[in-house]
Amino acid sequence: MIVVRTIADVRRAVREARARGATVGLVPTMGAFHAGHLSLMRAARMQTGFVIVSLFVNPAQFNDPTDLAAYPRDEARDAAMAAAEGVDVLFAPTADAIYPAGFATAVMVALLNEPLCGAFRGPEHFQGVATVVTKLFNIVTPDVAFFGQKDAQQAVIVRRLVRDLDLPVRVEVCPTVRESDGLAMSSRNVRLGTQERVRALALQYGLQVATAAIENGARDGTRIAELARTAMHDRGVEAEYVELVSAEHLRPMTPLAGEILVAVAAHVGSVRLIDNVVIRVPPT
Repeated sequence: MIVVRTIADVRRAVREARARGATVGLVPTMGAFHAGHLSLMRAARMQTGFVIVSLFVNPAQFNDPTDLAAYPRDEARDAAMAAAEGVDVLFAPTADAIYPAGFATAVMVALLNEPLCGAFRGPEHFQGVATVVTKLFNIVTPDVAFFGQKDAQQAVIVRRLVRDLDLPVRVEVCPTVRESDGLAMSSRNVRLGTQERVRALALQYGLQVATAAIENGARDGTRIAELARTAMHDRGVEAEYVELVSAEHLRPMTPLAGEILVAVAAHVGSVRLIDNVVIRVPPT
């Protein structure tokens, strides 16, 4: 595996790979790798002939400077983990390489950037995501890009971005990877204290309560969300939001039907966590 930091170098690596007839897979990340990231690398390794992992903590998607400063970083560890997974290139650019002096362009996917996390982090958060993903797609020109289902709203936005801008890349969304007790893996989990780590399971419990209610015939999304919120409260966590929306459009549905995204977010101590599950609800 090679580590490259410039756009010119990663483009050169892609040209050489394509000259050998290889398809190119991209795994966009912000580093602090865990088993979820590794599962995306393995999927890319299985489906493509040349795997690039980008490692860039994107300042444009942080609305809180403290959160940006606290985001875990350990490039040497990440590089060793990526190499062990057979990654070909680790693209680790500087902020100046991605956003050079005078940078003045942004990409926004309207409407999809407003609900769920957009309502609390601001639509500028997903504008930052869409902008950097567009840049990475233009720089790397992957055949396939791999994202995790844990960041469900991000995945929906990227798919719409690719469709609307006719970008020649296939988006693969891979299942959420969880700890043995059900907690969704996240780079932020390392910031949880011992007691906070226990309380963090409230997010998974809230999803379980919502799922059980739907399986038992409930179709009122507002009522189901209240049940999940109460279940989280009883375990010491106040939900930032619990939403049941269309998995494609992120809009509430009444009554619930089709592919439903049940999404939750909460602060556990100073750490903001998200989780979700997609449930197919048969029409009544």
